[in-house]
Amino acid sequence: MSYTVKEIYFTIQGEGFHTGKDAVFCRFSGCNLWSGLEKDREKAICNFCDTDFVGTNGEGGGKFKTPQELSESVFSFWAKRGQGKPYVVCTGGEPLLQLDVPLIEAFHNQGLEVAIETNGTIEAPPGIDWICVSPKADQELKQTEGQELKLVYPQLLTPPEKFTDLHFDHFFLQPMDGPTLESNLAVTMQYCLEHPEWRLSLQTHKYVGLK
Repeated sequence: MSYTVKEIYFTIQGEGFHTGKDAVFCRFSGCNLWSGLEKDREKAICNFCDTDFVGTNGEGGGKFKTPQELSESVFSFWAKRGQGKPYVVCTGGEPLLQLDVPLIEAFHNQGLEVAIETNGTIEAPPGIDWICVSPKADQELKQTEGQELKLVYPQLLTPPEKFTDLHFDHFFLQPMDGPTLESNLAVTMQYCLEHPEWRLSLQTHKYVGLK
């Protein structure tokens, strides 16, 4: 299988459980909830996405013919700057449209710990070290267990109480970005105060100028 990647870059994890952790982000092209084109946003299942995942024109992006080729490219970004246990975050778009067992094994062969950020509508293959599910709209979750569930809040069709019985180690609420961020932050903080099983996640990378 070949892989289509928007961008690969070294950064600091900006949100969720691993906030502050060095990471290589591997952003796969494509998503099953939005085309990524602005002309389609209004009718998209997920219409609040803040990420460009179209094409291969980002830093380190391209088409990779083999798992080995992509894993070597990802590791090269860590080798230039990272220290400690190498760590890759597979994101998108929706990375589970492409991430498969051969690629996970190739990452592991490079010594990489493998994390994923997914909308949960596709069941994850075995071998991923950290699964973060971020539910969108009223889409059925196929991935109902993992290490982290991070819900962008508020979403009219996606109340937090819908997920608290699922098998995740950590539950985060993250205020939806955009023109109503201030009010979204207020209601998110209030919900976390009233429901302590939920922790507050902020997109700190946006505050400090990181991707």
